[in-house]
Amino acid sequence: MSKNPDGKQIKVGILGATGTVGQRFVTLLAKHPWFTIHVLGASSRSAGKPYTQAVMWKQTTPIPSVVRDMIVRECHPEHFTECAIIFSGLDADAAGEIESAFRNADLAIFSNAKNYRRDPSVPLIVPLVNDSHLSIIPQQQALQNPPLKKGFIVTNANCSTTGYVIPLRALERAFGPIESCLVTTMQAISGAGYPGVPSLDIIDNVVPYIGGEEEKMEWETLKILGGIADGDDGMKTFDMHARHPLRVSASCNRVPVIDGHTMCVSVRFQQRPPPSPQQVREALVAYTPEAQSIGCPSVPVHAIFVHEEPDRPQPRLDRYYQDGAGVSVGRVRQCPVLDIKFVVLANNVSIGAATSSIINAELAVLKGVVKVE
Repeated sequence: MSKNPDGKQIKVGILGATGTVGQRFVTLLAKHPWFTIHVLGASSRSAGKPYTQAVMWKQTTPIPSVVRDMIVRECHPEHFTECAIIFSGLDADAAGEIESAFRNADLAIFSNAKNYRRDPSVPLIVPLVNDSHLSIIPQQQALQNPPLKKGFIVTNANCSTTGYVIPLRALERAFGPIESCLVTTMQAISGAGYPGVPSLDIIDNVVPYIGGEEEKMEWETLKILGGIADGDDGMKTFDMHARHPLRVSASCNRVPVIDGHTMCVSVRFQQRPPPSPQQVREALVAYTPEAQSIGCPSVPVHAIFVHEEPDRPQPRLDRYYQDGAGVSVGRVRQCPVLDIKFVVLANNVSIGAATSSIINAELAVLKGVVKVE
């Protein structure tokens, strides 16, 4: 088993370990080359039980043997003090206070929840896009009272935002700023958690509304694709893509697909004339994020896989390519209203959730942000 650069196995904990995202964390971390699951946390209803008795397992693979008999703990920091990293799969209604308490206990939190995404000192990171935003963590630590040495919160993005900002970053790197973007999503029911959308609402139907989703996509895109600037008060701040204003319009729909969010995207570039569809395809194929080049073990071989077939990507065929850790893009063509349009498929329970947090943690280890003793 390969180890991290310090040659040590890293103890990790999982908050919300019995939930949908928590189960995905368990599945991925049980076979991770660096991280060892040390503590599982859940609500008081589950605490004190072996994991097999506490969880309603919904994954397509069996419960990993390393956690089957592990006793679930309540989500209190004192149970997790030996962990260098805490992964949070908590629901938003519980995540705020719990994650704050863990950070105050000087623990490093990598969260899938939305609670701290808008915090001006918390990085909102899609690991295949903007890992440079980890640089704001020392400021986050300094702002706590008392200042922290090891504790912080890093969040990953909304599952739909994650999927389409990866090709957007590739295009901006190759061709310069994007001025405007239209995105229409067809989102899988697993994105609503378990038990999720009632069957009578989603079977034979499309629901053209997901509460708060459009606003999240429009706002998060700016924080992720923007940079970090020095403010007048000497504090670092996320510039929200202000140097080259970007307008985003999102329309979000729930569709009867189990896993895999499909998005139709149209973009207009600042560059005139804009790139051709073939130039866009080549830029997407060539895109290499830092997470690949510095050796994160969970990154895919292809951050973006570009399909040439006219009817791909499709959720049923493509969502678990590369274990869902990259995104698939197809139908790259000219847009008669903007410049270029294409289709993106992202696995919402992998790169859109747990996988992003895990790669974020790998990046933090490799960059020395996480202190491994």
